[in-house]
Amino acid sequence: QVQLVESGGGLVQAGGSLRLSCAASGLPFSRYTMGWFRQVAGKEREFVAAISWNSGSTRYADSVKGRFTISRDNAKQTVYLQMNSLKPEDTAVYYCAARFFAGISTTEGNYRDWGQGTQVTVSS
Repeated sequence: QVQLVESGGGLVQAGGSLRLSCAASGLPFSRYTMGWFRQVAGKEREFVAAISWNSGSTRYADSVKGRFTISRDNAKQTVYLQMNSLKPEDTAVYYCAARFFAGISTTEGNYRDWGQGTQVTVSS
């Protein structure tokens, strides 16, 4: 059974940093493309970042380019999202998602497995 567990969310002031982690189990992690999405209550979930199975490719939403960095450690079966220069508009629930044996996608529907999410709140 695939399980994705996010951690690292919290409350931070604008301009601050947080690092989210997503620990995976029950899947051959090194064969999965991993992504981060976020959702504000009442709005659709949106793509944030994704990384290929071997870290060879990454992709970011325009809104986070230059501020967020996605990385992974296949030995630890964990994907990370380093978030710097945080803004109030980054406030959302952040979700980790896994896509088996396929390339990077920004489309929510292309990811089969999802975590429960972690809340990030950025105060102004």
